[in-house]
Amino acid sequence: MKKRRHAFLPNRWSHLLFILVPGCFILFLSGLVPFKKRTFLGEPTWSASDFPEAQFLWEHNNVNCTSIYHLDPVEIGKSLEIQKRNNIHSEDSNILALTANCQRYLQLRKYSDKPVSEEEYQFPLAYSLVVHKQAEMVERILHAIYMPQNIYCIHYDMKSSPKFINAVRSLANCFPNVFISSKLETVHYAHMTRLKADLNCLSDLVHSQVKWRYVINLCGQDFPLKSNFELVSELKKLNGSNMLESSRPSDLKRQRFAFHHELQDVSFEYSKMPVKTERVKDPAPHNIEMFIGSAYFVLSRGFVEHMQGNQLVNDFLAWSEDTYSPDEHFWATLVRVPGVPGEIPRSDPDFTDLMSKTRLVKWNYLEGNLYPPCTGRHVRSVCIYGAAELRWLIGYGHWFANKFDPTMDPILLKCLEEKLEQNQRELVRLASR
Repeated sequence: MKKRRHAFLPNRWSHLLFILVPGCFILFLSGLVPFKKRTFLGEPTWSASDFPEAQFLWEHNNVNCTSIYHLDPVEIGKSLEIQKRNNIHSEDSNILALTANCQRYLQLRKYSDKPVSEEEYQFPLAYSLVVHKQAEMVERILHAIYMPQNIYCIHYDMKSSPKFINAVRSLANCFPNVFISSKLETVHYAHMTRLKADLNCLSDLVHSQVKWRYVINLCGQDFPLKSNFELVSELKKLNGSNMLESSRPSDLKRQRFAFHHELQDVSFEYSKMPVKTERVKDPAPHNIEMFIGSAYFVLSRGFVEHMQGNQLVNDFLAWSEDTYSPDEHFWATLVRVPGVPGEIPRSDPDFTDLMSKTRLVKWNYLEGNLYPPCTGRHVRSVCIYGAAELRWLIGYGHWFANKFDPTMDPILLKCLEEKLEQNQRELVRLASR
């Protein structure tokens, strides 16, 4: 594949600042943003008071997403003002209540209105969703990627709260093609259990009755940047190839799999994570050449079927058990093994995160160089996107992005979903002519 060049042009960001400053000044002069009364996104006869558990669906309904996309200063200013608020996400129990009556829920979210082309019906996709919190976000992701011909496996962390687990199970119960993974893991950060969560879903998906063409994995802070129609069109161009990051490891990254790691209690955020020891590991089995990437993948059905029961894959998985963040070398290495379906030849140059369309992530130390600054905020060097990045996200060319958080910027999610729905409807209409 031809390497894509993505350079940040300072004049574009200057243009955005030129737009943002007047918008913020307007807000300052007005004292506050005059929000209209909330309106419900469902049937005209329904009202917000009828569905208090679905409040997240109609909040901030007065923000004009088309204007956000075109960087209108007033609408961008509104979104920045909303960012400053203490935005509280919908409780998991609200999603449970919302999906308790599946018929009402499906009508409310207008699933039957999703247009689908014949091309999409003939090219079903599979998804592995590995999640652990914020049932509202899980619902929004599923709604954005859902199509009746696709199939969806959800893996929730066994450590998740009972309310979250009940909400996710209730959500899955409303669809014939959404199911909970048959084997669940207690997932720890950077541990083998994170990789096994995806592997469990892949095993279920490959044995499902849906003859999907590609499988995509997502986590609870991802969101699509392409409609299903656009995604199918892009995947067809791969012609059976896989799409994921795969690069040669630096000396620092090699330490992740050159030394034995042990799962230990830690005193900060994650409670448990793999800790490096001084014990050197044996080289990878079968003389496998190591590559690194990320946990994100888009894999062909042929590749996934090839993995099932494969001795090299099983040996490599067992060898990776005591490494740090094995999901960041497992897929990147296996896709380089000679003869695998959709192989990336070992002799090929590095396939970086900017070349792989699987996930668009903004790192703060690359902002201003490879991409414009984050308009949201950073968590562990990663940007949680703001609404002012809507146009950049959609125009960049990647298929999915990370990270999103409705408590930080609910406007971006609302506008992304609205834009994708518009694209899907228009493209299906044109295809049916």
